[in-house]
Order: sequence, then C-alpha cells, then structure tokens
Amino acid sequence: MNAPMPALVASPERLQLVGQKRRVLAVLHQRLMIGLILFAACIAAIVLRIGWLAVFDDGANGAGGPQAFIPARGDIVDRDGETLARTIDAWTIAIQPPRVIGNKLDLARDLARLMPERDEADYYEMLTGDKKFVYLRRRASPGIVEAVNALGEPGVQLTREPDRLYPQTALAAHVIGYTDVDGNGVAGAERAFDDYLVDAKTRGAPLELSISSRIQQALKAELAGAMEKYSAIGAAGVIMDIHSGEVLALTSLPQLNPNVAGEGSQDARFNRASLGVYELGSTFKPFTVAMAMDAGVVKGFGQMYPCPEKLQVGNRSIGDTHPFGRACSVAEIMQESSNVGTAQIAMQLGAERQRAFLDKMGFLDRLGHELPEQGRTLYPKNWTEMDTATVGFGHSIAVTPMHLAAGYAALLNGGIHRQPTILKVGPQHPVAQGTRVFSEDTSYKMRALLRMVVTEGTGRKADAPGYRVGGKTGSAEKLINGRYSKTTVITTFAGVFPMDEPRYVIVVMLDEPKGTKETFGFRTAGWNVAPVVSGTISRIAPMLGVRPDEDREPDLDSVLPFLFSEE
Repeated sequence: MNAPMPALVASPERLQLVGQKRRVLAVLHQRLMIGLILFAACIAAIVLRIGWLAVFDDGANGAGGPQAFIPARGDIVDRDGETLARTIDAWTIAIQPPRVIGNKLDLARDLARLMPERDEADYYEMLTGDKKFVYLRRRASPGIVEAVNALGEPGVQLTREPDRLYPQTALAAHVIGYTDVDGNGVAGAERAFDDYLVDAKTRGAPLELSISSRIQQALKAELAGAMEKYSAIGAAGVIMDIHSGEVLALTSLPQLNPNVAGEGSQDARFNRASLGVYELGSTFKPFTVAMAMDAGVVKGFGQMYPCPEKLQVGNRSIGDTHPFGRACSVAEIMQESSNVGTAQIAMQLGAERQRAFLDKMGFLDRLGHELPEQGRTLYPKNWTEMDTATVGFGHSIAVTPMHLAAGYAALLNGGIHRQPTILKVGPQHPVAQGTRVFSEDTSYKMRALLRMVVTEGTGRKADAPGYRVGGKTGSAEKLINGRYSKTTVITTFAGVFPMDEPRYVIVVMLDEPKGTKETFGFRTAGWNVAPVVSGTISRIAPMLGVRPDEDREPDLDSVLPFLFSEE
C-alpha cells in the first residue's frame, strides 16, 4: 500500500500575504464608496443648482432674460393658403458677465470678430459692466452659433426661442405687418389681430387674409418698375373686389422686409396706401358727375356747360391744361379732364350736397378697415364756394388710395359702399351689408363714361386689350410747406375692369415722378401710372378668371354721340 500524503500546512509568510490583500481590498472598496458618494453629491448639487436657477434666477437685466416668455403665434396665410407669417424656433446668443471664466478682453475680441455689429470696446464694456444678462444676437444663424459655441465660454448662453418668420420677405409687408423681439404685434395684421394670433384656442387655425400672393407680386413688380423708370420717391397700389370689399393686393413703396423691420427706414415703414393722405386730383371728377346725376343736376352726358379758358370764382381763377374755349358736354369734360367744366358741375351741386355725398362714401373720416394704419382725411373747414369747386376736381381734399379704391368700388358695383377688408370673405367673415350712395342707374351709366375716358381720353395707356378697362387719370400738384409746388406732382389712376361687368378696382399712385425722354418731359398720370394699370391687369386678369374678349364692350351709346362737338 502507498503511504498517505502528508497534510499541507500554510507557512507563516503565506498567511501574512493573504491578510495584506484583504486589507488592500477593504481600503479600495472604502475609497470607491467614498468616490461614488462624492460623485452622487456633485450630481445632486448640479441638479439643485439648475432647479434653483430655473425657479429663482430670472437671468435678466431688467428687460427680460433667457426665461422670458415669447408666445408662439398662429400662422398668417393668404387667400390661397400660402404662408405669409409663421413662428419658428430661432437661436439666441446671450452673455452673462458674472459667469464668464475666461479672459474678458480676449472674449471681447472674439465676439467682435464673430459679430461685428459691435466693436471690441462695446463687448468689453458689456463683459465688465453691472448687467447680469445681455442679448448679443437674436435670430442668429447656425454658422454664428457654431462659431460662438466653439469659444467654450460658459458665460455665453445659446438658447432657442420662438421667432417670427416671413417667408415671402417684403411681399405684402404693409398688410402683414411685423412683431417686436418679444413677439408682440407692432403693425399691420400682426397688430390688428394680436389677440387672435396668440390665443391658444385659435392658434391652430391660421389667420386667412384676402391678399393673393400672386396678384400682390404682379402689382408690386409693375409699380416698382414705374417708380424706378420715372425716378419717383414712392408709390402705392390697391386692388380690390368691388362686390365683397376684399383687398386682393396692397403695395406701398419703398418696401419693408418684416424679417428685419428694425433695419428699414421710416419711409419704408410708412404705409402710403392706407395711411398716407394725398390730393388725388382728377380721379375725383367721376364722383362729382355721379353726385350731380343722382341729385338731378346733370340730366345726361350731353348736357352742355360754358368752358372758357379761365373760370373766375371769387377772386381766384380756375384753368385747364387743354382749355376748350367754347361750350362743352359732360362727356367732353370727362374725356379731356376739364377742371373748368367739373367746377361748374360741383358748384351747381352745392357745398351741402357735395359734403353729404362724400360723408356717406366714408371720404371725410378714417375708413374703418382692420389695418391700424389708417389716414384721416384732410378737407376744408368752412367749405366755401371755391372749396366746392376745387374739391369737385380733387383738390382741397386729401384722402388715402384705399379711400379712392372703396369709392370707385361703390361707383361701379351698383352704388353700394362697403368698408374694405383684409380678411378673406367666408362663413366666419361674410360680406358687409354696406350703404347705398349712388343709384343703380347712375352706377350703370358711369361704366360707359369711364370706359370712354380710356378709349378716347386721357387714360388711353391704361387699356389692356380684351379686358375692357375703364377709369380716370389724376395729376395733382403736391402741397409742400403749405404751398402748391409747380415742379412736383402726385399722379394717380383709378380704374375698374372688365367694364361691361365690373368686378375689380385698381388704384395706383406715384409720388413725385419725373418726366423722361419717352414721355416728352411730361410727368402727368396718363404717361406714367396709366401704363402700370395696363401691365398689371394684363398679368392678373387670367389669375382672376377674367377672359379677354375684344368683342365685348359696355354700352357707349349714351356717351359717344356727345364727344367732339363742333367749335
């Protein structure tokens, strides 16, 4: 048999080694636990600090800070659903000077390099001043945000906040308006419908405007071209549905980009179409004739008036650009835009009836449409006989182009005056009932008279083949420092189409156009704004479903026999 193996007995040295290992492991375990506890404590401290800042630290300099609430506004769309205004999440760059840990002078140099709208000294003053929080840039581009973030400075804050975006840029800017940096409506529809746009219950439903982006673009392009061609200082235009009062386009030039409204000039922010008031000259003459017809003063377009070269009214005289020097018919007075003839019709009508008609048409006060930018009419205080005569041909009374558009709509739609609206007509916004200001018979007869002005008179260049345009030119000397200038004018054309079945009114205006070689030096409306009407109507009529038809015309038999009277 084999002898049993002897038992293994641990040596003292081996037992000592095992004990040491156990002590080392215990120490390591203890240190690990302490580390975990410290790490957890740090995390807890950070979380508590973030919570504290979120609840108690407004991070502000007295004018709002990174926690400032900016409401997410509802969209604004045109009549076809095209987005005109939308709220987006934009980057904001801010600085909290007390939290800057790097060299402030170096940081100021870096910020001036990346955002040169301020210089190094300005940034250094911000970093060393008393303010706890300062916005550096709102609506910052992603490239700038990335570059600033690469600086690695904890005192710089990069946050997202709601911001208003106008994807069509300057298109219809004076209708849409714009907001301030805190999201409050400042102008246009943004201001008019501020409560609607921020109301949580309605935010899901966009605000539908009556504007058509396509029609707006056509009007703007034609007006801008004329403004440049004739070196005008400004321009305005309105296109309106004469039956519903819907404003399909409204342009004021120079234009404003609402995305950077603060960078626009005061002139660009000014709405010439609805806020500016002007003496719009001979465009008023059709109103005088229509008033006189409704009052029974004018029995027909063949009624004759003496038309001398000068008409004496009190101690002043009235003259014509192309004087007749003979008796002339009402049709001829309109065809040649005679001040002398129109003044006599107005004086026959009388101040009281003239003023009452204009008041019913809304010409003596603000119009009352939705835009907050509304001009107040300027008119004679005492309304003398001379005032009656001059108001009859569009002087001594200053109105907005929007007033004029609403007036022509009433003149040609059957005689009903309605307030213009920038909201799309529908179940939630029905057509206004309106007020009768002219008889249907007078409204019908005026179609032929205004069509004749375009085919035979001063508005020939406004005609758009096949679309039966009717209307009236107006050229008025501009009132500067209380005196009429002999060298500056406001030129206007107010028209309606198609004249055999009127549907749309168009008013265009140029402020201080200059004569050119092409116009033989003339700066009157027939030469510069009438072509704008022709070009615009030719572009927009197909969009509006108006088919060209050169065989259709309003009945001109009531007008043409009374033209070209013998000397």
